[in-house]
Amino acid sequence: MADKNRDRVLIADDNEANVELLEAYLSDMDVEVAVAIDGQDTLDKAASFQPDLILLDVMMPKLSGFEVCQKLKSDPATKGIMILMVTALNEHGDMERAVDAGTDDFLSKPVDKVSLVKRVENMLKLRNVTDELERLRRYIEQMEAER
Repeated sequence: MADKNRDRVLIADDNEANVELLEAYLSDMDVEVAVAIDGQDTLDKAASFQPDLILLDVMMPKLSGFEVCQKLKSDPATKGIMILMVTALNEHGDMERAVDAGTDDFLSKPVDKVSLVKRVENMLKLRNVTDELERLRRYIEQMEAER
């Protein structure tokens, strides 16, 4: 069962060596990690694991990272999940396509630990601030409705 007090990170990559590297880089952080091995598995795990952040590979079986990102960002239940595309693709058109799909940020492979950890920390902070603002907005609406 997921610990709701810890941030949750989903690593979505079909390459086992990449997954192991990303898990090792995240091992010093206080995060709960799950792994998805293809595009459809990523959508399924996003629904069940409810991650705060997805480290999303672009080139995956079944659905590409672009397709997964677009589906997650267009679904009200998952649109708030932060997505960091981690990709070997580094052409300007690929980055444009990632932004069009709704990614929050991207990181080119090979990934170095410092860059990954700082991006993950910053994206999780942003997610937590956004969640807190949403809670405050709902509270204010509730207070106004009770007047």
